[in-house]
Amino acid sequence: MKAFGKTQDYLILKTVINEMTLSIPVDQISTVGVRPPVSSSELQDLVSVLAKADPRVPANWSRRFKNHQEKLKSGDVYQVAEVVRNLAARDRDSALSAAEKTMYDRARVNLISEIQPALRVTTEEAELYLDKALEKGVLKPAKPIAKPSAKPSAKPIAKSAAKKVAKPAVDAKPKATASSKPADKPAAKAPVVRVSKVVKAVAKKI
Repeated sequence: MKAFGKTQDYLILKTVINEMTLSIPVDQISTVGVRPPVSSSELQDLVSVLAKADPRVPANWSRRFKNHQEKLKSGDVYQVAEVVRNLAARDRDSALSAAEKTMYDRARVNLISEIQPALRVTTEEAELYLDKALEKGVLKPAKPIAKPSAKPSAKPIAKSAAKKVAKPAVDAKPKATASSKPADKPAAKAPVVRVSKVVKAVAKKI
């Protein structure tokens, strides 16, 4: 390619996102910081970084933001993956600030542009691949809490068993106790004396 009155070799790069074309002089590749794209075999290492369950990041916002900026500027795909993983975990626990949200989206775009040519898939499929890698670690769904099984209720007593239970006999008439008084007897009737017999008895005495 001839440019500025000088003929030299150029490396032609086409970006996956925004479909841009870049022309970089071959003798300046090391200065610009161009590296080969991620291979399909290196994607497994990338997934391992994304799937780390508990990343340790600075609690202070300014230190955390500066640390992530340096990782993005490095151009190292694994450090970019760390930024995506860390901010995804942060977004899971609490909402990201506006600045961190912009950084998170930018880092995701960078990773998707690495995954897409390596797998030779569409942008949507590369984004799905990234989300599945995150779900193996920081975005892994929580397991549902198993509810304790209900204890079996006591079996009801069988009717046949209930019938066998002897009931105490109840007398129809209460028995007299020793302390109870006997019933009063009816008074004896006075003897009836006829008048004729009384008159005869008086006559004999006279």
